[in-house]
Amino acid sequence: MARPATGDYAPFYHNYVEMAKGYSVKELIESYALPLNNFFQSLPDEKADYAYAEGKWTIKDLVQHIIDAERIFAYRALRFSRKDQTNLPGFDENAFAEHAHASERTFASLKEEFVAVRKSTDLLLQSFSEEQLLLSGLGNNNAITVNAICFIIYGHILHHKKILEERYLN
Repeated sequence: MARPATGDYAPFYHNYVEMAKGYSVKELIESYALPLNNFFQSLPDEKADYAYAEGKWTIKDLVQHIIDAERIFAYRALRFSRKDQTNLPGFDENAFAEHAHASERTFASLKEEFVAVRKSTDLLLQSFSEEQLLLSGLGNNNAITVNAICFIIYGHILHHKKILEERYLN
């Protein structure tokens, strides 16, 4: 399956799709799964509660956000791959962050959950046939293909990895 075309997803997701370099879901997993796990596992414990500016998320909050968003995207991909045409709602990432209580968790538990969710997502993405990757549905009133969701999942993580590198770990 080729990279998603521009019309396969809402314009809001364009930067995420562009960040995920590769030409297939298999290539994304082979290129990024292990390096991303290694990067997130190596985040320093002493920075876990660090926020680079007032009102910004801590690293714990950011990792929890990635976990939450990945679960939502994977759920959408699952539903659409099974030809479910229900318009799935969006989510308010700030409300999720506020109610996730990441600050009350250990950083080790967040890292462990990150790895588990990533593995689960990759197994799901690998299970999709070419036909399923072409299927689409409505997420937050926007048409999106299963293939595009796969690229968005990886692009979203890469986006936040870049933010961590530029704003949190300097």
